Amino acid sequence: MTDSDESGSSGNGNGNGNVAGDGGDGGGDGGDDSGGSVVRPLSIAVLTVSDTRDRSTDKSGDFLERAIRTAGHRLVARELVKDDRQQIGAVLKRWRDNDAVEVAITTGGTGITARDITPEVVRPLLDKELAGFGELFRHLSFAQIGASSIQSRALGGVMGRTLLFVLPGSVGACRCGWTGILEKQLDIRTQPCNFVELQERL
Repeated sequence: MTDSDESGSSGNGNGNGNVAGDGGDGGGDGGDDSGGSVVRPLSIAVLTVSDTRDRSTDKSGDFLERAIRTAGHRLVARELVKDDRQQIGAVLKRWRDNDAVEVAITTGGTGITARDITPEVVRPLLDKELAGFGELFRHLSFAQIGASSIQSRALGGVMGRTLLFVLPGSVGACRCGWTGILEKQLDIRTQPCNFVELQERL
């Protein structure tokens, strides 16, 4: 099973989202209309990685955008690129170097086929890896898809002052990662600890 089978890798190779403050978000109006209830909204960017999808078929990116806005956070960028080291790296480095991006989420390219390279691109960019993110994701995923969860290489970490989370490409995997981990950890009310309270010290 490839990443596109287990996790629905997606994208079209045409990065078309700019970070707010650099001319727009490419995915809407910057998230100012979000109606969630988080106490401390975060500025979040979403990157879809795939050789096969474009914006019209990027259901995983659509899910993450809705989830981010519904929670009350700001979507400051949304882009799509192919499974290409230079394209993925260029977007992530740009977001790392822009203070407008506090959290980056990628979807796609986490399987084990030759074209699934997102983790290989991400790891050299991380200052610190959050091993527990991938471990917890696979634990939650196991409850849904059983032993097939072993093929997912989801991971998380700190890239400069940006929190970075790498999810598989299917909508189900994105929902698992968001509702099971990120929705809670990106809310300052989550106790005993959460990522938001650490953001200023990254």
